[in-house]
Amino acid sequence: MKLQRLYSFLKTDIDIIEKELIAAIQSESKLLETASLNLIRAGGKRIRPIFVLLSAKFGNYDIERVKNVAVSLELIHMASLVHDDVIDDAELRRGKPTVKAKWDNRIAMYTGDYILACSLEYMTKIDHYLAHKILADTMVEVCIGEIKQIQDKYRYNQNLRDYLRRIKRKTAILIAASCQLGAIAGGTEEDIHKKLYKFGYYVGMSYQITDDILDFTASEKELGKPAGGDLLQGNITLPVLYAMQDPEIETMIKRINEHTSKDEMKEIILKIKSSGAIEKSNEISQRYLKKALSMLEQLPNNRVRKSLTDVANFIGKRKY
Repeated sequence: MKLQRLYSFLKTDIDIIEKELIAAIQSESKLLETASLNLIRAGGKRIRPIFVLLSAKFGNYDIERVKNVAVSLELIHMASLVHDDVIDDAELRRGKPTVKAKWDNRIAMYTGDYILACSLEYMTKIDHYLAHKILADTMVEVCIGEIKQIQDKYRYNQNLRDYLRRIKRKTAILIAASCQLGAIAGGTEEDIHKKLYKFGYYVGMSYQITDDILDFTASEKELGKPAGGDLLQGNITLPVLYAMQDPEIETMIKRINEHTSKDEMKEIILKIKSSGAIEKSNEISQRYLKKALSMLEQLPNNRVRKSLTDVANFIGKRKY
C-alpha cells in the first residue's frame, strides 16, 4: 500500500497546499524562484503537512486557516534540506540534482534562507501567541541540530545519547511541531495539542531511525542517492554505532573518507548488515513507534486517530 492511500480523503486539501507552496516562493529574483522550485518539483512525502492537517481535524477544521501552518512547516523542512545538501556536499536529492549541484553553494545557502523567510511570512497569518512561540523554539532547535551535525561528522566516539539528541533536532521536533501547530490552528484544547506534540516527537524519532536503517538496506533507486551515502559523508547513525561494537568493522569504518571507493563501501555495508546492527536499530525504532501509538490511544477515538495510527505504522515499519 502506498502512503497516499492512507490519507486519500485529504487529496483536495493536499492539492491546495501544493499550489500554495509554489505560490509561496514567487520572487522578483527569477534565480531564487527557479532554485526554490527545483526542490518543490522534486516531490516528497509531505509528511509534515499531512500531520498538520490530520491534527487540525481534532478541532474546528478550516483549510484556509490550517494551510498556512502546513505550508510554513513544509517550507522550513525544505530550507533545511537545501542547507543539508551544502553541508553534506550532496549531488542528488530524491534522485534529482540538488540546488548546490545545479548552481553552487552560495546560491543554495541564499535559496535556503529565502525559503525560510517565506515560511515565516505564512505563519504571520496565524494570530496565536503560543503558535509563534512554538515555531520560534522549534527553529532554534533545528538550527542547533544543523550545527551539531557538522560538528559530529566523522566523530566516532559519540554515543547513543548524542545520536538521539541529534535526530530529535534534525527530524523529530519539526514533526512534533507540525502536529501541535496543526491542532492549535484547529482550535483544540491544550490537552489535545500537547499530546499530539508528544505523538509527533515519538513518531519522528522512529521515522528518522528507520531512514538511517534504509540508508544501508534500500537500493540506490529507492533512496534517490547512493546506499551508505550518510556514512560516506561522515554521518554516524544508529546502525553504524551498533556495528562499531565489532572492532573489525570499527577499523573499516574509521578508514572511510571522500576517496573511499564504491567497492570498499559495498564491503563495509555488507559487514554492517551482517553484524546485527540493523536489527538492533529497528528495535529502538519500534520502541518509539510503540510510544507514539500509545499516545494516540489517549486521544478521541475517531477517523482521524485511525488515520494517524495508519500513517505512523506505515512510516515506522517501512521495509528494511
